[in-house]
Amino acid sequence: MKPKVMATINIKQLSSTETNFWSELDQLLAWDSVSDDKVFNTVRDIIARVRKEGDKAVIELTNQFDRMSVTDMGELKISSEELDAAVKKIDKETYSALQNAAERVRQYHDKQRTESWSYTEADGTLLGQQVTSLDRVGLYVPGGKAAYPSSVLMNAIPAKVAGVEEVVMVVPTPDGIKNDLVLAAAKVAGVDTIYTIGGAQAVAALAYGTETIPAVDKIVGPGNIFVATAKSMVFGKVGIDMIAGPSEIAVVCDGKTDPDWIAMDLFSQAEHDEDAQSILISPDSEFISKVQASIETLLKDMPRVEIIQASLSARGAFIKVKDLDDAMDVVNYIAPEHLELSIDDPQSWATKVKHAGAIFMGRYTAEALGDYCAGPNHVLPTSRTARYSSPLGVYDFQKRSSLIMCSAEGASALGKTASILARGEGLTAHARSAEYRIKD
Repeated sequence: MKPKVMATINIKQLSSTETNFWSELDQLLAWDSVSDDKVFNTVRDIIARVRKEGDKAVIELTNQFDRMSVTDMGELKISSEELDAAVKKIDKETYSALQNAAERVRQYHDKQRTESWSYTEADGTLLGQQVTSLDRVGLYVPGGKAAYPSSVLMNAIPAKVAGVEEVVMVVPTPDGIKNDLVLAAAKVAGVDTIYTIGGAQAVAALAYGTETIPAVDKIVGPGNIFVATAKSMVFGKVGIDMIAGPSEIAVVCDGKTDPDWIAMDLFSQAEHDEDAQSILISPDSEFISKVQASIETLLKDMPRVEIIQASLSARGAFIKVKDLDDAMDVVNYIAPEHLELSIDDPQSWATKVKHAGAIFMGRYTAEALGDYCAGPNHVLPTSRTARYSSPLGVYDFQKRSSLIMCSAEGASALGKTASILARGEGLTAHARSAEYRIKD
């Protein structure tokens, strides 16, 4: 029996010509991802316990939260035989799709690799940059009701392309139930080690290490509020990718695309959870009405109808703009995670977009293609952080060291400048260190 669906969904209607538009848009976009005191205190205590007790705490917390009954860390490690068995359980069509997606993600990220460089000045001084990969990375993968093999590919493959020697994956398995597709994705992506643990205890184990689990240099991957809070609390001890908010999509349409397509594109993010945000921006008010009608027609057939309905009612919006130039101003303010330009000449309009996690150009480019197999990474900045941050990529798993090698002549010339500036700052040892190398 299908859930009851409201005859009409009350989606917010905004107009960029209204005097209070920008304040209303601010209210629509507002999202507070900060943990409450209860979550913060719980996570803090878990991290402290794992730091103190190591494996013992990880085992006990895993048994408590995931309804397990393990007694040894060896029971929480996935063997190579289990990985091979998981691959064999996947039907050929699904496994082929997994391999195809992995290869496309790998090819795309190959282009992102940065190489070391240097140049030599006329006096023989060499300056440059040496690029190296991180040694070990931790990958958090949600478990339980959520199973995201695509996230395994999107996080592990860039790390391997960057040259990371060891990728340690953690994935909770409530009641001991393991997801074969997630394990198969780990095999395809080249994950080195997998532990069936999750929550804040998994993040703490990756950050600080235990007797069994090695400490990593960076933790990436999505998780619930406890995982996100734990990542924020261990940041500094290790690097993290980001603290992600709910999924978002903004669709700019000139009114020439099938309204059913646009409605389903909005659904594609709304079905994630009740806090997801789906926004349609268009200069055509009649088209907006058509999309509204499509939503009401198509919604009743969606398996996740209640989630979509709640998401669109709480955080969805139709924004009427004057024209496409006006639409781009709105887009750049929203700085959406996913942006669809379902318009004529989308490549030209894309040059006007300053802030967006990923830009999907043209009427045939559904955002869902980027989630799985187009090639670019689907780990994207949310909650307007695209104003200053970028999609996850190979560069997140590489770091840079500056190279400086002075010739005698170069050291003498630079020493004079350094001496003056150092003495101006009152740092005599700095100045004299440089002055020792100045030629008479």
